[in-house]
Amino acid sequence: MASFDFDQAEGLRRMLQGPRPRVVTFLSATPEDDKGAMLVNLGASLAQLGNEVLIVDACQQEYGVARRLGLNRSASLLQVARQEAALNQVTHPVPQGFSVVPMGRPQGADDARRLGKTFDVLASQAGIVIVDGELGPDDAFPVALMASSEIVVQVSTSAASITNAYALIKRLSLQLGRRPFGILVTGATEEEAQVVYDNMSAAATRYLAVKLTSLGSVPADECLHRAARLGRAVVDAFPLAGASVAFRQLAGKFALHAMPQFARQGSGARFGA
Repeated sequence: MASFDFDQAEGLRRMLQGPRPRVVTFLSATPEDDKGAMLVNLGASLAQLGNEVLIVDACQQEYGVARRLGLNRSASLLQVARQEAALNQVTHPVPQGFSVVPMGRPQGADDARRLGKTFDVLASQAGIVIVDGELGPDDAFPVALMASSEIVVQVSTSAASITNAYALIKRLSLQLGRRPFGILVTGATEEEAQVVYDNMSAAATRYLAVKLTSLGSVPADECLHRAARLGRAVVDAFPLAGASVAFRQLAGKFALHAMPQFARQGSGARFGA
C-alpha cells in the first residue's frame, strides 16, 4: 500500500469514519473487469476481519459484481421496492463471505423514489455497504444515498485510465458540487501509485478546487487471476500473495475506522477537509 503523509492519513480517517449507515460507492476508470475483481477481494478481506459486508451492484452498463458472480439474473432491489419480492429474496450470501444485492434499473420518477427509500432501509440494516456503481447518462446516481456517500474512484497507472479518472472526477464535481473523493490505484507498486495520486491531486486542486484522498494501492499480481479462476478471493486462496497483503491492509483501514466520530462534510462525504 502507498505511504501516507499526515494530511493524507487524516483525510483517510475522516473518509472512513462516520455514523451508520456507512455506504461507500466505488467508480472505476479501469478496464471493466477490474472493479468487480477488486470489490470481490475487498469484500472478502473485510469479511475475514469479522465485518458484515453487503455489496450492492448498481451497474447497468459495466461488468458488475452480480454478473461476475452469476447473480445478475436474480431478483433485484427494485422488485422489493415494487413489492414484487422480499428483501431476503434479493440478498445473496456468496462463498467469499459477503452478500450481494442487484439493484435493478428504475423506470421513471416513481420507481426511483421507491428504490431510494428501499435502499435507505437496506443500508440502515447492514454493516458496511459497498456500492459497485457507475454514472448514468445524465451523470446522476440511481439513488440519492449514493450521491451523498463516500465516493472512491479506482484508477490504474495507464495514461488513458488517469485521463478517464480525472474526467470522471470533473463530471462528479459538476453534478455534486465541491466535495472530496478517494483514489485507489490498482495494478501499481507503492511508488507508482504515489506518482499517480500526486499528479491527480495537484490537477484536481488546481483546476477543479477538489480535494482528493489517497487510499493507497493494490499491486499487479498473477495470484489475483488464479484465485478468480478458482472462484475464490485472493486473500483466501493465496494469503501470502502481495495482493492479499494489500487487500488486508486496505480492509484493516476500513474496519479500524468504521465508527462514528466525524460529522459529514460538504454534500455528505466523510473525506478530509
